[in-house]
Amino acid sequence: MPPEARAATAALARPRPQPASGAKPHVCFVAPTTWPVLSGDPSIRVVGGAEVQQSMIAPGLAKRGWRVSMISLDYGQPERVEVKGVTVHRIHKPDEGIPVLRFVHPRLTSMWRALKRIDADVYYQRTTAVETAYMAQYCRMHGKRSVFAGASDVDFVPGEEDIRFRRDRRIFQWGLARVDEVVVQNEVQRAALREHYGRDGILIPSCYAPPEGARRADPAGYVLWTARVGPSKRCEILFELARRLPRHRFVMIGGPDPGGEREAEYLRAMEEAKRSIPNLEVRGFVPFAEAERAFDGARLVLNTSAYEGFPNTFLQAWSRGIPTVGFIDTGSRRAGEPVYDIASDVEDGAARIDRLMSDDVYWHRASQRAAAHFAECHSIDAVLDAYERVLTVPAGGA
Repeated sequence: MPPEARAATAALARPRPQPASGAKPHVCFVAPTTWPVLSGDPSIRVVGGAEVQQSMIAPGLAKRGWRVSMISLDYGQPERVEVKGVTVHRIHKPDEGIPVLRFVHPRLTSMWRALKRIDADVYYQRTTAVETAYMAQYCRMHGKRSVFAGASDVDFVPGEEDIRFRRDRRIFQWGLARVDEVVVQNEVQRAALREHYGRDGILIPSCYAPPEGARRADPAGYVLWTARVGPSKRCEILFELARRLPRHRFVMIGGPDPGGEREAEYLRAMEEAKRSIPNLEVRGFVPFAEAERAFDGARLVLNTSAYEGFPNTFLQAWSRGIPTVGFIDTGSRRAGEPVYDIASDVEDGAARIDRLMSDDVYWHRASQRAAAHFAECHSIDAVLDAYERVLTVPAGGA
């Protein structure tokens, strides 16, 4: 057996270190791209569902008395800085290093040093990435606990993950099989995890807290679509719906990641839509805080994704009593009925949007249903209670 394997096996056999009696464990969020959302820096064009969730869960635990750390890429922030009770440790810059070689240095080396330097009791990482494997192996070798949280339904379907390189998919899959706990967002993810990895997931819904000053739904407002633009988000469906419903105003927020040919195609499509669909306002990328304010003027929120984990936009909407229309089924139910309108195709989606935008009685019922479901299932407190149970190091080791 190689020395590294012997060391890992020995680490697993040893009792894991425990926090002092009565103390809450030290948790570290391995969240390289979350700094822009956590800090509220409007100059950095990074925002996504996983980043939003971690920017709420980590400060929420800190408020409850947990010692919380976070590992972040270098976006120009100090090497170590505290934000909302979370101590953020900086690693390498997003594009630092020589292509191909940077996979090892600085990406692996700086991450490994940070994991060791922070020396937390439990490490938490969200979304498919090679960091899942780095975290899992580090924790096995050093007697720590590791928790992976899914962010999309395809995270648990080998070969379908939103990961560019086959090498990175294999590394992620290796890590997912070796973390101590897996958190899923819905029953679809739990079933896929069981089918493809032979292990059970812990279901914890996504959470959200409206910003101070957030307004309730605007009955005179617009149809809001907001997402990072990419193939799975299917913004072409948004364009078609806006064309079919010229008497309703649509607002599109979000832009493609810069750099590639596909991204350039989306930019061209957005420019064409801006010119040819007069009732569609295309705002492009805006910082998270500004996108939040766009919900205050919406009557309806639209999601056209082919798949999701759980859209943060639904939570942003429901917390304000804004009904939603989606082309996916998150499994959200109230008294056995879907919480929101689920469209089967573009024609059905257009009919549902038109009714919610035109029928005030129907809209008010949908608004009340969404707000009640949010309060019951997706509040910060309810979700943090669940995370505290998962992240607490069991007595006698994990």
